[in-house]
Amino acid sequence: MKQLLAACLWMLPFAGVAQHKAQPFAEYIQADRLKQHLVAIAGDEMEGRDAGKRGERLAAAYMMQQFKLNGLTTPHTLNSYQQVFLLKYDTKETAELSLNNQRLNYPEDFIIPVTDNRNSVFQSAGLVFAGYGIQDAQYNDYKGLNVKGKTVMLVLDEPKNENGTYLITGTKEPSAWGTFRALEKKLQVAAKQGAVGALVVSPTQKSFQSSTVTNAERSRLYIMQNNAEKPLNYAVLSHALVRKHFGTEGETWLNLIAANKPFTREHRKHYKQSIDFEYKKQTVNLPSANIAGVIEGSDKKDEYVFVTAHYDHLGVRDGKIYNGADDDGSGTVAIMEIGAAFARAKAAGSGPRRTVVILAFTAEEKGLLGSRYFSEHPFFNLDQTSAALNIDMIGRIDTERMKEDTLNYIYLVGHDKISTDLKPVSEEVNTRHTKLNFDYKFDHPDDPHRIYFRSDHYHFARKGVPVLFFYDGMLKSDYHKPTDTWEKINYTLYEKRARLVFHIAWELANREEKLVRDLEIPTSTR
Repeated sequence: MKQLLAACLWMLPFAGVAQHKAQPFAEYIQADRLKQHLVAIAGDEMEGRDAGKRGERLAAAYMMQQFKLNGLTTPHTLNSYQQVFLLKYDTKETAELSLNNQRLNYPEDFIIPVTDNRNSVFQSAGLVFAGYGIQDAQYNDYKGLNVKGKTVMLVLDEPKNENGTYLITGTKEPSAWGTFRALEKKLQVAAKQGAVGALVVSPTQKSFQSSTVTNAERSRLYIMQNNAEKPLNYAVLSHALVRKHFGTEGETWLNLIAANKPFTREHRKHYKQSIDFEYKKQTVNLPSANIAGVIEGSDKKDEYVFVTAHYDHLGVRDGKIYNGADDDGSGTVAIMEIGAAFARAKAAGSGPRRTVVILAFTAEEKGLLGSRYFSEHPFFNLDQTSAALNIDMIGRIDTERMKEDTLNYIYLVGHDKISTDLKPVSEEVNTRHTKLNFDYKFDHPDDPHRIYFRSDHYHFARKGVPVLFFYDGMLKSDYHKPTDTWEKINYTLYEKRARLVFHIAWELANREEKLVRDLEIPTSTR
């Protein structure tokens, strides 16, 4: 690695270039240097760059050294290249639940998901079956129910009409009450109604397999947002326990759940049953960091263009290193070299008008945690940000792509969202400089992969910042496998794609006006 670092000491005088002429600086981004960096970032010594682990810290140190060598400065609001925050990891210690003084068996009868629950002991002298736990103008399970001081029993999912459409929306698409985020929404409603805890029945989780129990007992990494706690603690009940404890009524509930039928008022009622709940977990805090380097602008330095990627990957699993060369070593190295090219331009007196921020996120693989943290704690004003250009995998050829342009394409995501400027600006730049074929298939509203919502650009988008996402489309072959290695990168195409991002960033950083924000902000309901 020392040899690679020495090879990158490239800061040489570079003068006499006309103001805001991009091409000489774009040509600095070259395949051989991309490869040198990627061999390091995706090498075994980085241990798969798992968030919160040693490999992540090694990768962060490598990037920060390159930022310093190349002349990128630290964000003045941080006084460091690092935006440090804590990742949290929970493990179960105690999980006990009793109904009517009958202690239930863990995990045969119930489980308590560790991440969603806090250390808690609660008791209640009553149980209220509240159907789907929905409180909506179209359908209200709480009408006529008093749950104050009691435990609520509720069902995931939402009811349908006889024709198979959802009752609330009247379409085949669920409402917010039927999405994967619905449980938190239902628990919030129950808490506002005065409930002290909840028992949950899942239509699909009839019993608890070993993998389900493991996931319940050991959390994924997460971050606490604004010190918020989940509104209610809850346990998930097995279908066998519902049948055993509630008899024919429990069987009726399960039949209605299986058919997505609505619950009538006679189904939703109070039960004189005591509930005893005790839960304890251990929380470990793991320091982590987003890494940022800055090329300060000139006359528009208080406006910003972000160029981003995530530098974490999956670490070491079962003794195998997941190097993540394409995902997202390719993006990490690309933004490093794009930053170096901008710094080279600034050193030559041809720097950007707007401030360009090179930002590498951590914990993308854990649920976009690094970008989520940044979006809640931005160190530059997002309202004054023209756009964010995100790179997540640009070094390979989509193995599913059956077209003649496999050596000259890129998937572009976000071109028709938030700003009508995105498409004409990016296409004009591409026509002038790189002439790649743009493929917009992942922007289709029916994209089954929901790519727009699955990488770090989404946390800019949800704050109203126009985003473009650059992607090679690799969802098969070596994706999330230990075989995603640097030898399989197409470096010629990789260079061309990285130069495209540089040229678009250059245009956005130097044009007279920021991009307009004249389209709705997309939201994910799944």
